[in-house]
Amino acid sequence: MFWVVLVMHVAVCVALVFLVLLHSGRGGGLSDMFGGSLGASASGSTMVERNLDRMTVLCGLVFLFTTISLSMLIDL
Repeated sequence: MFWVVLVMHVAVCVALVFLVLLHSGRGGGLSDMFGGSLGASASGSTMVERNLDRMTVLCGLVFLFTTISLSMLIDL
């Protein structure tokens, strides 16, 4: 059980880093490389940003639960 949670934790860590880097900051961020700066007036850009926010929050929650699970499994 420990190894399953550990592998999931590492995968979520990597996904969380990439999702955070995809967010556009003041300077645009890495999302400009993937077409994030095609125009804020485009109708789909707000939907994409909202979905990116949701995926980041979901990965953050999974990261939280795997961290707590690992701390409980190590104590056993």
